[in-house]
Amino acid sequence: MIHTRSELQELRTKALARIKGYDCRILVCSGTGCIATGSDKVYEAFCEICKDAKGVTLEFAPHDENSEDVAVGVKRTGCQGICELGPLVRIQKDDKVIQYTKVQPSDCQMIFDRSVVEDDVLDHLLYKIDNVPYKSPEKIPFLAKQTRLVLKNCGKTDAESLEEYIAFGGLEALEKAIFDLNQDEVIDEVDRSGLRGRGGGGFPAGRKWKQVARQAEKIRYVVCNGDEGDPGAFMDGSVMEGDPFRLIEGMMIAAYAVGAQEGYIYVRAEYPMSVKRLRHAIDLLEEEGLLGENILNSGFSFKLHINRGAGAFVCGEGSALTASIEGNRGMPRIKPPRTVEKGLWEKPTVLNNVETYANVPGIILNGSSWYRQFGTEGSPGTKTFSLTGAIQNTGLIEVPMGPTLREIIFDIGGGIKDGSRFKAVQIGGPSGGCLTEEHLDVPLDFDSVKKYNAIVGSGGLVVMDEHTCMVEVARFFMSFTQRESCGKCVPCREGTKRMLEILERIVGGKGKPEDLEMLSDLAEMIRNTALCGLGKSAPLPVISTLSLFREEYEEHINEMKCRAKVCQAMKHFVIIEEKCMGCHKCLRNCPVGAISGQIRSPHFIDNNVCIKCGACIDNCAFNAIYMQE
Repeated sequence: MIHTRSELQELRTKALARIKGYDCRILVCSGTGCIATGSDKVYEAFCEICKDAKGVTLEFAPHDENSEDVAVGVKRTGCQGICELGPLVRIQKDDKVIQYTKVQPSDCQMIFDRSVVEDDVLDHLLYKIDNVPYKSPEKIPFLAKQTRLVLKNCGKTDAESLEEYIAFGGLEALEKAIFDLNQDEVIDEVDRSGLRGRGGGGFPAGRKWKQVARQAEKIRYVVCNGDEGDPGAFMDGSVMEGDPFRLIEGMMIAAYAVGAQEGYIYVRAEYPMSVKRLRHAIDLLEEEGLLGENILNSGFSFKLHINRGAGAFVCGEGSALTASIEGNRGMPRIKPPRTVEKGLWEKPTVLNNVETYANVPGIILNGSSWYRQFGTEGSPGTKTFSLTGAIQNTGLIEVPMGPTLREIIFDIGGGIKDGSRFKAVQIGGPSGGCLTEEHLDVPLDFDSVKKYNAIVGSGGLVVMDEHTCMVEVARFFMSFTQRESCGKCVPCREGTKRMLEILERIVGGKGKPEDLEMLSDLAEMIRNTALCGLGKSAPLPVISTLSLFREEYEEHINEMKCRAKVCQAMKHFVIIEEKCMGCHKCLRNCPVGAISGQIRSPHFIDNNVCIKCGACIDNCAFNAIYMQE
C-alpha cells in the first residue's frame, strides 16, 4: 500500500531503476488489431524462448550487476499504430529501438538470437517503403510525422503494469493537483489550456468543469464516455487498451477539481479488451491505496466503476448514456436541464470522452502554455484519428489540431491504395460528412470543417477512392443511423426511415427525379427539429454527398448508371456471342436461372431476372461475359 506522496515518489524512483536494469525489452503490441492477427501467440513464444534460454533473466527478476545473465523483459504494450502490419514487435536496448512488422511465432527465435542476444537486424521484418527499410519507429514516416501526447505511452510501456506507468511519470499530475493546487486552480489551468471535448462536440472542458463546480448540490459525478460507436473509429478503444491508467488519472484530477467522489466509465460492449484492462487497472490502483478512500493521505477520495453498454449507438449521447448507467433505457431527454446541472442520478455531472480525460494529466503537469503550443488558437492540443479505407497505411495516428487532409492522407497515410485516385473522406462517422479533393488543404479543426457540412467528431477518417459510390455511402450511413435511432422523437424515427427508403430506391434503380428534392427537405427538417445531437447530425452524410456529388445521384436516377460499378441494380451483364462456346457452365452456376441457351450455341442473360452476383463471369472460361457500363 502507498500511503503518502513520498512513498509514491520512492516507488517511482525504484520502478524506473528496475526498468533501466533491463538489457533488452521485447515490446509486443497487444492492441485489438494485433491480437486479431496473432500477437498473443507471439508474446507467448517470446516468453518461452526467454525462459528456456541459457543466461537469461526473464521479466521482473532483479538484475544482479555481478551476473553475466542478460535481463530481458517481455511486455504487452498498447497499439503501436501501424495496425495493418501486425503483429508488431519492438526490440528496445537502451534508447535504441527496432520496429518489426508482421511477426509470426516462427520468427521469434530468430529475432531473439539476432536482435536480443546480438545487435543484428532482420531486414525482411522491417517496415519498408519502395523497398527501403526503416529500422527505428521514429524514422518511419507514418510515425515520424505524428505528435503523440495522449498516445505517448502506447507501444512503449506495459499496458497492464501500474509500476511501469508510475515509472514513466504516471500520477505525477495527480500529485501536483491534490498537493500543490486547489480545486479552482486545477479548473483554471484546464480552462486556460483551451482543451475542447474530443468526443465530437468540441465544447470547452474547463467551462464544463466550472459549471459543475459552482452547483449548489454537493454530490457530483465524473463520467467517461467510452461508447465509441462510429464505424471505422477505434481511437478511444486504443487509449483504454493501451494506457488505461492515464485515462483514470485524468478522471481523478477532474473529480478532485469539481468535488466529486464517484465516477463511471461507460464502455461499449464491443470493447472487451478495454473493459478487461480498465478493470485490471482499477484493481491495481485500489490494492495500492491510490484509488478509494483518502488517496495519499490527502483527504481526497474517489471510487470508480465500469458500466458496459449494450451496443446502442444513441448511448454515446450524454443524457442517453447517463440514463443507461442508471439502468433505464438509453434515450436522450429534452434540455435544459443539462448534464452539468442534472446528470447522473439527477446530480451535477462532468461528462467527457476518453481522449479528453487522457489530455488532462499532461496539461496539469506541464501547464496550459505548454499545451497551447500544439494545434491552433481555437482548437489547441492534438487529436487522434483512425485511418481506414482505401489508404496505404491504415492505423491510429495523433497529430496537432489543424492538419490538412493532404498531410494526413498523403504524408502520413502514404496515399491511396493501388495507385487509385482520391475521391473523398468521410469524417465524423455517421454523424459527419464528406470532404473531397477541393478540401485537401482545409485545416482539420473543430471550427473549420463545419463550413463544409462536416464535423471532426471523434476522429474517424474513412478514405474513399474512385471505386466508391457516394450514393451507396450515404445509404450505408443512413441505414446505420436509422437502425440506431432510439425512436423517441418523430423527426429522427420517421424522417431517417423515409430518407433511407428513398436512398434504397435510388441505388435499387428505381429512383425518381423528385427524390433529390425530397431528400434535401427531409434532411433539413431532421437537422432542425430532432431532439438530440445525434438525430440532428444524422442527415449530414446525405447533405454533404448531395452537395458534392449530385451528378452521381442524377446518373443513378436518369441513366441507371453507377460510375463506381458498385450498385447491384445498375450492373448489366452481357454475353459476347462471338466468344461464347455454349459450354453451359455459366447456365449451370447461375443461382436464379437468368441464363438460357442451347449447348454449343451462344447463351443469353435476362437482366430482369439476373441478381448481379457475378457468378457467370467467375465461371466463364472464355472471357465471354462482361459487365456493361
